[in-house]
Formats: sequence, structure tokens, C-alpha cells
Amino acid sequence: MPTVLIHGPYRFFWYSADRREPPHVHVERDAKTAKYWLSLVHLERNSRFSKKELAMIEQIIVEHREPWLQRWRNEFGN
Repeated sequence: MPTVLIHGPYRFFWYSADRREPPHVHVERDAKTAKYWLSLVHLERNSRFSKKELAMIEQIIVEHREPWLQRWRNEFGN
């Protein structure tokens, strides 16, 4: 479960078994989780994050999207 960024209380990561899916990132904070697609930043799933937090999380993802896509390709080859 490689962590790609810790930003304040948020941990951004992906699972090594995710290689068969399109590029995406998971984020967690306490008991809250979400999943975002990276090709076009889009929320795929949310559990307990408020709309305000999701907006902040999405901004963080947008800022890191390109290096994460490159890292995803390097790690998973797709």
C-alpha cells in the first residue's frame, strides 16, 4: 500500500493490487475514505468526508496529478 503523499491529516495512497484499474488514488483521514480517478480528476467513492473536505482533497489531487500519473505508470505500467 504505497503512500504517495501525506498532506496535513490526509494520507494519499494506492494498493498494489489496483494495477488492473485505471489510475486512481485513495485518501484517508481517521475513519473517512475516498477514491479519485486521476486521468480526469473525479470522485469515484466517498465515505464520510464532507463536501468542504472533498473540495480541499480534490485541489490537492489536482496539484499532484501529473507526478502521480507518472508514478502510477512507472509502478503499474499502464
